[in-house]
Amino acid sequence: MRIERKPTRLVRIGSIAIGDGRPVVVQSMCATRTTDVEATTGQIERLAAAGAGIVRVAVDHAADVAALARIRARTEVALSVDLQENYRLAADVARWVDKIRYNPGHLHHHEPETPWQDKVRRLIDAAASGDCAVRVGVNCGSVDPAQKAKFPDADSIGPMIASALEHCELLDSIGFTRYCVSLKDSDPRRVVAANRRFAAQRPDIPLHLGVTEAGMPPEGIFKTRRALGPLLSEGIGDTLRVSLTVPNDRKQEEVEAGLQILADVAAGRASAWDDAETADERRGLEIISCPSCSRVENEQFVELAAQIRQMTQYAAQWPVTIAVMGCRVNGPGETDHADLGVWCGPKHVRLKRGTEPVGSFGYDEILPRLKLELDWLIASGAKQKIEPRP
Repeated sequence: MRIERKPTRLVRIGSIAIGDGRPVVVQSMCATRTTDVEATTGQIERLAAAGAGIVRVAVDHAADVAALARIRARTEVALSVDLQENYRLAADVARWVDKIRYNPGHLHHHEPETPWQDKVRRLIDAAASGDCAVRVGVNCGSVDPAQKAKFPDADSIGPMIASALEHCELLDSIGFTRYCVSLKDSDPRRVVAANRRFAAQRPDIPLHLGVTEAGMPPEGIFKTRRALGPLLSEGIGDTLRVSLTVPNDRKQEEVEAGLQILADVAAGRASAWDDAETADERRGLEIISCPSCSRVENEQFVELAAQIRQMTQYAAQWPVTIAVMGCRVNGPGETDHADLGVWCGPKHVRLKRGTEPVGSFGYDEILPRLKLELDWLIASGAKQKIEPRP
């Protein structure tokens, strides 16, 4: 499954090496509670058996850190830890994992009086001491607000690229080069454009590819193929993940889909896919949903996403975007770009109209209220129905 690679530098992640022409590595992420050591270790091993070279786990608090130490003792799979907002835990987890992933946008949520540069230095000190690689993970829904203010709305990927470059410059300046970067969006066109532009400016840095909140299969797989196919065919990308909204017992489908994309690119079948950056987009209703992970606060989230897909079929020809998020980390920011957004808490679902809150509803109340909002959006004339091509 050899794909011609661009010559990025080598980055070691435990027993795995990426970049420097090495084969592309498929990743996935655990959806079990990190504190459930047995379930999480079992899922790590199943994902690895399906072909994942790296498996990511989430850590939010001290109990997760304690569990991570026990998980590490039970598996030799290369582990990446997702700290999101809790960068302060880096020193506690570095000894148990092979890579630390942080999101530049989330460094601004806590301790705003502390410069982000100091927070990154703390992360990198922990990574260097723990023999860890780092991923600078930039997402469209959580961009550094200072970078966002510098760009016109028309350049939607400009803040992402600028933020990634800024963090790379800082890591280089302190002598830490054992890192990779990801630039993710829920729109395949922006994924292609962002990664092409970044790779042109920093061809030395390995890239992790993915479409954030790709959604449920099969649509989420198709969307990811359209973004990753052109990039991989050009030699861009050193690791990848297909982020799907699936129940815990189906997480291996992410790995299987990623391996199939690589096989298609290696066999030259990717040329038949649309180039997502330049394709004529005439899309109707789209549901964006985040991948199932251990941060989901109510497992009804996955079922709710499927119910919303079923309920909204009558509006398939209307260009409306509905975002379905499973936790507090992705919920607030990642729904801002959608016409309608829901993000799921333990007992209630918050509904948004664009960036404006509508209210909080029970899981048994959200579907009819969401339908009211969708019907109003269609009736208002704000959207024009997409007619099929002749």
